[in-house]
Formats: sequence, structure tokens, C-alpha cells
Amino acid sequence: MKTKERAQALSLAAQPFSELLGPSTVEDLLAWVEAELGDAAALDQWIRHGQAQTKALAPQSILHVFKSNTPHAALHSLIGGLLLGAHNRVKLPSSGLAEVEEFMAGLPEALRRLVVTAGELDRTWLTSSDAVVAYGSEESIAKLRLIVPSGRIFLGHPEKASLGIIWDDPESASCPEAARDASLFDQQGVLSPQVFYVREVTPGFVRNYAKNLSQAMAAFNGGQRGRKISTAERAEIANLRAAYRFRASGDLRVALWEGGGEAGWSVVYEEDPWFPATSIPRVIFVKPLPENLAESMGPAAEYLGAVGLWPCEKELAERFFNLQPSRFCSLGRMQPPPWTWHQGGGSRLASLVKWVDFEPTNLLTA
Repeated sequence: MKTKERAQALSLAAQPFSELLGPSTVEDLLAWVEAELGDAAALDQWIRHGQAQTKALAPQSILHVFKSNTPHAALHSLIGGLLLGAHNRVKLPSSGLAEVEEFMAGLPEALRRLVVTAGELDRTWLTSSDAVVAYGSEESIAKLRLIVPSGRIFLGHPEKASLGIIWDDPESASCPEAARDASLFDQQGVLSPQVFYVREVTPGFVRNYAKNLSQAMAAFNGGQRGRKISTAERAEIANLRAAYRFRASGDLRVALWEGGGEAGWSVVYEEDPWFPATSIPRVIFVKPLPENLAESMGPAAEYLGAVGLWPCEKELAERFFNLQPSRFCSLGRMQPPPWTWHQGGGSRLASLVKWVDFEPTNLLTA
């Protein structure tokens, strides 16, 4: 199959997963290839490269190692491998990933043959795959990297932290958009915000924004069906709520709004600008925007995924460019990202291919 044919088949298979993947038309997928490889046909034919020609060579086999709580990332990765035409070995988490299995069922036979899955990691897969794409904790990725033979392509995607910045919003118009970003995927993705930093334009504005956000969270989550929260996660939510209820009872610098039962949503207002190193499901912090946000981020600054902006203006992105996220975007658009997104600041397709150049006897002229 040529690239365009694969894109057509993948677009059809992706349609039932639009909430996870966003728009996935043939044009979207081909635009992704063109953005990263310079030409949508670069895998199928020679394309101009300076005074010569070149052709992209996809890896014969790609090993994907997926986490259980990020099915959207798993589908993105698998679709990328199939779009390149590679054979894909998929290490599923022990609990499985229903979305991946359902997606595979919608593939034509020619593409389904390019995917094999397993619940246990076959050691031979690590040593014989041309490329490894791994999602997980920094520790688990580091262990994998040590046993992948040198010379093989290795793309590790550790857990990230994301945030939103509300710079100018006197009417709290961004709250429905912020609630969407904070609710989708139960904050388990690398683009899921843990904190919204709000500029204190008038005294009490940030606290009031947190209250308005809690109303938007209640409205958004009333019509959403999230994943099942585990017993351990319920305990984490209960402990966090109890701690902040106690603090709020005697400290005006802290407030808590909650709803939806023991596995519902929580909004925490806290004047301390320090970034909370937590990814407890459905818990969002609202804090005043400090003068030096990078300093308040602490160690989390090295693991910043996305920054949602309100308003989403280039000048505001420039103001906070020193945070060096992989993506600035508007609130409400933090997830899912466009296919052309540079995950972790790198190219997801271009990083997997090699190039073969052809230099004719008479080099090409302009």
C-alpha cells in the first residue's frame, strides 16, 4: 500500500475514536507526513533534496510499549507506525487496552497484518526491532533504554506535567474551556493540566475564578463518562480533599470545591504558587500567577508538556517562552493535539525514518 492508501484506511478506522484523537481525516494524516518528511509521497518516491534526490526509509519493525491510562497516546503512536508502513509490535499493559484492540478490528487485512500484540514484553522484540517507542515513568523508560541495542532508534515519552495561564479574563469566560481541559482523560495524559495560574488583576479575582471554574467543572462533568477510578485513586482523592477541607477551615488562602461523589471532580484554590507534583484524577489547582513562574515550577519545569493560554496570543507565548513547553495552545484545545504536534519537542515520524539520497551524474539545478 502507498502512503495515501494507508492514510485512507487509517482515517476510516480512526473515526469511532474522534473523542480521543480529534479530527483524523485523510488530509490530516497526509499533512502530518508532509510536515515532518517534507512531502507526503516521500516514502513512495524520490523527492527533491537540494541538488540531489532523496527517499524516506521507514523502519521494518517498531516496538510500542504502552501505558494503561493513556489510550489516546497509544492510538497516536500505532497510527504513526502504520502510516509509515512499518510492522508494529505492541506491548499492551497487563490490564489490556480495549481502544487499541477495537481500533485494530477496524483495520483492513493488509494493515492488520502489520500489528501483533502481547501482554508480556518479549525480550527478542527489544533486540530485533528497528525502533522502540515507549511510554511510562522516567524510571521504566530508562530501564528499557539500557537493554535496547545501540544503533536502534529509541523514543521515550516519560510522564509530563501541563498547566494553563489565564492572563486577561475579567468575566471568567475561559472557565468552560478550562473545565474541558481539566476533565478529559481524567488528567492522565501529558497534556492534561494540573494547575491553572491566573493573573490577579483585582484583589480576590483568582479565588473567584476558582469558584467559577468549579461551576464549569460541575456542568462539564455532568454529561461526561470518565474511566473507572481505582480504589487506590479514590483513596488519594479522599485524602487530598480531607487535607484541604481542614486547611480551608482556618486559612483564607485556601479553598476547596468538590462534586460528583467520591470519584468526582475537585477544585483547589491555593495562594502558594508552587507547582503541585501530583496527577490525582479530576483534581485541578487554581493559583495566582507568580512573577517568576519557571521558579515556582521547581523540578516540574523539566517535564512540562503543554501550556494552555487565555487569550491565546503569540505575545503571551513569547512572554512565557522560557518555560520551553512542547506546545502553546488555547485553553479548551490542550487535548487532543493536532497530528503535527511535536511530542516532547521532537518529530514523531521524522525521528523514526532514515534517508537514502540519490545523486544523479548531473546534479539537479534550480
